[in-house]
Amino acid sequence: MLGTIVNSMAILVGGLLGILFGKALPEKMKMTVIQGLGLAIMLIGVSMALQTKNTLVVIASLVIGGVIGEWIDIELRLNQFGQWLEKTLAKGNQKEGNFTKAFVSSSLIFCVGAMAIMGSLESGLKGVHDILYAKAMLDGISSIVFASSMGIGVIASVIPVFLYQGGITLSAGLLQGVLSAPVITEMSATGGLLIIGIGLTILEIKEIKVGNLLPSIFVAIPLTLIFNYYHLGG
Repeated sequence: MLGTIVNSMAILVGGLLGILFGKALPEKMKMTVIQGLGLAIMLIGVSMALQTKNTLVVIASLVIGGVIGEWIDIELRLNQFGQWLEKTLAKGNQKEGNFTKAFVSSSLIFCVGAMAIMGSLESGLKGVHDILYAKAMLDGISSIVFASSMGIGVIASVIPVFLYQGGITLSAGLLQGVLSAPVITEMSATGGLLIIGIGLTILEIKEIKVGNLLPSIFVAIPLTLIFNYYHLGG
């Protein structure tokens, strides 16, 4: 769990720095910076999505994962949790809804992606935390900018990041025999499309329910295994 703890602390410290010193930045500058980050997030998503070797797996993963996510309504539960935290922690210091938006957006950005999944798996399987250490640096810098622009809700994203990555780390042994290179590729490609969705939401081009699409990343595991099995002739 060391890698996850370091990653969580980096977000916490970065968020606090953003809150403390973000007021020194003009609002127009914050808006420009957040738009720049939105574009960068989309670039990361595109580069991940283009790694796919089988677009049918990615498409099917998004469809099936979306159905599962809508049934569970992950986005609603994230928003409800964010609103509860807003009432508990923000105490009216922010405009209504800003806390929840910051919490949900930053949580998804920090959780969705190959580094979160593969870093957590490597920590659990090998006790090696290099990927999560690198992710901690990136998340720490991002949280400074996000917190200065979106507010204290970014700091609250530490909770789902810790639970999500920690859960993957602790269950890594169960997935060891399943996560072949092709599986990881399609998981990353599917996650890349979700990251593009986050970028579109941040840029306010189109609000995408990325939370409800999160199961798609894990649906890609059995679909890739099934496709490869039949592709190789059983």
